[in-house]
Parts: sequence; C-alpha cells; structure tokens
Amino acid sequence: MIVIAIANQKGGVGKTTTAINLATAFAASGWRTLLIDLDPQGNASTGLGIARADRENSSFELLIDGASLSECARETSIPLLDIVPATVDLSGAEIELVSAENRTQRLRDGLTDHAKYDIAFIDCPPSLGLLTLNGLVAADKLLVPLQCEFFALEGLSQLLQTVEQVQQRFNEDLGIVGITLTMFDRRNRLTDQVAEDVREVLGDLVFDTVVPRNVRLSEAPSHGVPALVYDHNCAGSRAYMDLARELIDRLPKRRKAA
Repeated sequence: MIVIAIANQKGGVGKTTTAINLATAFAASGWRTLLIDLDPQGNASTGLGIARADRENSSFELLIDGASLSECARETSIPLLDIVPATVDLSGAEIELVSAENRTQRLRDGLTDHAKYDIAFIDCPPSLGLLTLNGLVAADKLLVPLQCEFFALEGLSQLLQTVEQVQQRFNEDLGIVGITLTMFDRRNRLTDQVAEDVREVLGDLVFDTVVPRNVRLSEAPSHGVPALVYDHNCAGSRAYMDLARELIDRLPKRRKAA
C-alpha cells in the first residue's frame, strides 16, 4: 500500500477538499483506496457522508486504543473507497500521545494490516503537532496543498523544515510527491504572481494542474458527497481528475483492483 499524507499546517488551503476528491478519483480509477481522517474536526468524514453517530471506531481508537485497521475502516458510498473516520475525541489525542510508547509511530503501527488497499490518503490536521507527525511517519509520500496567497511560501518553508527533521529522525523514506496550487483565481494578479514564485523556487515539485476557486467544491460537503459526485463537470472536479492523473504518473506502478 502506498501511503500519502496530505498536510499543510496552515488551515483553509483546501487540504480536506483535496484529500476527499483525490481519494474519490483514485477509487474511480480502480484503486482500492483508504482515506484516513486524522483531523479532529472530522471534515473529511462529514464530506463523505459519514454521520457522527456512525463513527464508533475512529482514528482515535486506531491511534490510542490499539484497535485494528479492519475494525476502524468503514465503507463509503463510493465503490472501492473506505474511510477511517474522525471524531472530536481526536482533539485529546495530542495530550495522550505525549506519554504514549512509540508516540510518533502509532499510526504506522496501526496500518500494518493493509493488504486490502492499494493506496491510503491521510488528511492531516492544520498543525505540526503529534497527529501530523504520526501522519508523516506513516507516509511514503507527502502531498502539500498550497493556497495561492502572499504568505504561502513562508508557511511552506516551515513545513519543509519539519519534513527534513522527520526524514532525519523517524522516516528516512519520506519524500515529497508534489505541491498542488489551490484556490487559484485568474482574475487576481497576485494569484498569478504567487504561482509563478512557487514554480520558480520549487520547479518540477509543483503539479501542472491548479485547482481553481469553485463554488461547487464548497457546496459538495454539505451534501455529504465529493465534488466529483456532486458535479463531475464543474471546473473543480475536472481539476482534481487531472491532478489524480498527474499523481498516478508520479507513483510506483501498482496492480489495481479488478
């Protein structure tokens, strides 16, 4: 199983939207896909229509209580896409992890029983705490959603420093699979300037596909479905399908489900 952490310590950059729609696109392409909601807000779970009453076993149990992956993962309405949902209990996990044994490796240990899946996406919280650290230690690759705004590169620098520390201390195999530009607005000249600056600094790490500001992407979670299901022809959905194709090209070739 390929494990991709989707992380940015800055909130509101389209991280959860990216996680939901990339996972959906991969499942639609025949990949047996798992989405792990590691954010206490549980927005990825809500966005896939998982009611709070249906989250008896969650990422909290996986991390803290030693529950198995098969106990915590549940099917979604999307064929080939399962999710480990999140509950508000996860907000207390940071404190419990401080004194836990192997506190940075709890998620990696919880994913050992993964034969059912080809790929997993981890929706990390908007912070660089122990939850995100567990996501980075468990991952093979990191995908960074980057909003096209003035402070984008400053926040990215901090994240890249954290990745370097994780590589040195916990997970030397962690690599950055790519950076995706989100909330792109061609009417705003600053957006174009930020995108140009990011590409100049980071080169081929930046995906060609940019995700535009799109009202359908914002509406879809309130209906409990990904944008790719809510309106597969909208500009946001088309962008995420293009992004998924780019990402597949950057990953090792894996056998997909029949």
